[in-house]
Amino acid sequence: MSLAFLITTLIAVATPGTGVLYTLSAGLAHGRKASVIAAFGCTLGIVPHVLATVTGLAALLHASALAFEIVKYLGVAYLVYLAWSTLRDRSELVVDTAVAPASARKVVVSAVLINLLNPKLTIFFVAFLPQFATGFGQMVTLSAVFMALTFVVFAVYGVFAASMRDRVLARPRVMVWLRRFFAASFAALGVKLALT
Repeated sequence: MSLAFLITTLIAVATPGTGVLYTLSAGLAHGRKASVIAAFGCTLGIVPHVLATVTGLAALLHASALAFEIVKYLGVAYLVYLAWSTLRDRSELVVDTAVAPASARKVVVSAVLINLLNPKLTIFFVAFLPQFATGFGQMVTLSAVFMALTFVVFAVYGVFAASMRDRVLARPRVMVWLRRFFAASFAALGVKLALT
């Protein structure tokens, strides 16, 4: 494993995207535990992309414009849905850690769908991994490193957001604007994906 691979992977993972936004949102809305669960779900959502890359299905997706467009627009639809549901959410956020506003299952499913329906990940793995991997075993190892870095970086983002909850939740007006920001960000990422 080269230093170039680690640096490139870290840059790719740390650059905010839909997974980071979702993890930040989970941390602010539901606390540290939810943010770590969201980071885990986003990492789990990478597994199908890794499997597709390792088995060669990603090359088929890359070669078939129709298959790519279907996955792309499913991703766009899900981001628009996230934007809409975030904007419509009027539930009170509770700082008490004994109260869990969202189930772990719901957080994981949403996080997995975010990355599962992200065709950029598949393209990233198709274009990126072959430059560093010479065989099946090395491809699996590098994919595992990518996933581990994803989990750690996303969890750090989420735990940081969760640590800001008390300050943010003390001001209901700030929460209204944060919800609008996250909704607008999900919508903007959906539009960006649609135009890619």
